Amino acid sequence: MKIKREKIAAIITQLDTWATSMQIEEGKQQEALQKIHPSYRNSAANLIHYAAFRQFDLRNCQKKLRNLGLTRFANAEGHILASVQNTNFLLKRVLDAEAYPLPKSNLSIKKGRRTLTKNTKSLLGYRSKGRRVRIMVTMPNEAAYDYDLVLRMVQEGMNVARINCAHDDAEVWEKIIAQVRKAGKAVGRQIKIAMDLAGPKIRTGRIAPGPKVKKFKPERDVIGQIVKPAQLLLVPALDKFSPENALPIAPAGLEQLKMGDRFRFEDARGKIRQLKIIDSNAYGIVAHAYETSYIATGMQLQHTQDDFVLEVGDMPPVEQALMLRKGDVFTITKEAIDGKPAIINEDGELEFPAQISCQLPEVFTHIQEGQTILFDDGKIEGQIQNLKSDSFAVKVLMAKEQGSKLKAEKGINFPDTNLGISGLTQKDKEDLPFVAKHADMVNFSFVNTPEDVTELYSELTDLGALDKLGVILKIETKTAVANLKDILLTAMQSSQVGVMIARGDLAVETGWDNIGRIQEDILVLCAAAHIPVVWATQVLENLAKKGLPSRSEITDATAALHAECIMLNKGPYIHRAIGLLHTILSKNEANHEKKEVMLPKLP
Repeated sequence: MKIKREKIAAIITQLDTWATSMQIEEGKQQEALQKIHPSYRNSAANLIHYAAFRQFDLRNCQKKLRNLGLTRFANAEGHILASVQNTNFLLKRVLDAEAYPLPKSNLSIKKGRRTLTKNTKSLLGYRSKGRRVRIMVTMPNEAAYDYDLVLRMVQEGMNVARINCAHDDAEVWEKIIAQVRKAGKAVGRQIKIAMDLAGPKIRTGRIAPGPKVKKFKPERDVIGQIVKPAQLLLVPALDKFSPENALPIAPAGLEQLKMGDRFRFEDARGKIRQLKIIDSNAYGIVAHAYETSYIATGMQLQHTQDDFVLEVGDMPPVEQALMLRKGDVFTITKEAIDGKPAIINEDGELEFPAQISCQLPEVFTHIQEGQTILFDDGKIEGQIQNLKSDSFAVKVLMAKEQGSKLKAEKGINFPDTNLGISGLTQKDKEDLPFVAKHADMVNFSFVNTPEDVTELYSELTDLGALDKLGVILKIETKTAVANLKDILLTAMQSSQVGVMIARGDLAVETGWDNIGRIQEDILVLCAAAHIPVVWATQVLENLAKKGLPSRSEITDATAALHAECIMLNKGPYIHRAIGLLHTILSKNEANHEKKEVMLPKLP
């Protein structure tokens, strides 16, 4: 018993040291705490406590506490000082049952949990029946004109509609928002609107446009029989709202069409093909093609029985791509010139390497030869070579065996380089007035430092929107992770704050072997600050895009219970993804309270 009392006394000493350290650090940060919004004052103090707590190596003491059947503080980040003091109280009472009163804390364990719940509701709105975690969905531009699409998203369980300002324009955004508001009202729920500022993304530049042609392909079974013909929508002209299968036809020709009409034509490859007019709807005339057809601008479609001819109108050029294989060397240019594929002569020799520009020429002043460069979320890896003032070469170190396509507007990452690039772009500042007027929250891209947050808050203050608009900080770089505590303390000067873990960008930046630990670090720091977290990037991606989830996606969706919201990206099967995610969350939340496992009765 004497040895046991000595061990308990040693643990008490350690706990006293931790508690004192937390309180000393809070005292040092009084000036910063005075700037915190009143609703976050206790949360900011708790974040400071937790950061001080984690400066110690806790593992040995955790093992001793476990052997005594006490907390190991693994789930105590939301109320860390109270948890340390309460544990200390219990141990001191073991040694002297009368001597030590239960300490009082500004943030009790129960209050810590309730604070996160309150903040989540304020930022992300009411939860859906049967689940705590909200679902955020990226809206496709079709949502601007297809109300049924939006209504089904809401009915399946969407809580937040995300609009990316990097795409489309204010006209499209406003139409999408109107559809979302209408659908929410129809089902009796408020659906929050989140708008992403594009931020200073480093992307590949444009590529020389391809021919003005569209491919229409029927679906076939395993023996090649048609199970679904290619469906075309004949319209007077294409615009930003046109669906993928739209084909422009001169209006005079459309007016003469009758159900059952057939048209014969020679497609772009010289193949003889036919179209059959099937139906009409509010958007245009529906036609079917029963063989793969490449239809180009200006092509003539001849009626099979009359002298009637349809002429195909103007279409956008096909998006081109560079095909890159391991060992290839291509050029990145500073000047915004059209990218081009490599030119190979008749002998198979390279005459001119592929080239593509970088949309952010400032990177040329920071990069060095030998550093790693990544494209398209890390799908292509290369090494920087032959660096010049206006260009550099990239040797491809990793790509698909059959080659990887590099398109325009794809992300470029320099994981070995501090580019010193962050903050609001001019486009972001131009988009902010619309966001402040129409959205419920703004997703702030490429946050790296507390100064970035201050810059955004200054713009929102000028717009009179600082405490009206929620702010979600997208954490997507090594620098942001390193500065996260100070970023959060600055962000808590406003009343509605969230964090998005942009796992794709983070994985590219920090390495796939580190992303698991890093996302856990972000989760615990945000939990300490009682700031809700959005778990983003590739959740149920295969299901949303291809209609069938992978096993790892189901596990990933379950792991996302650690967060307060999960983001899904758009895709043709997005309704299935929303519905399945709602089911997974509803069934599993009873067994998890964030990362804490709960224990119901075994069956």
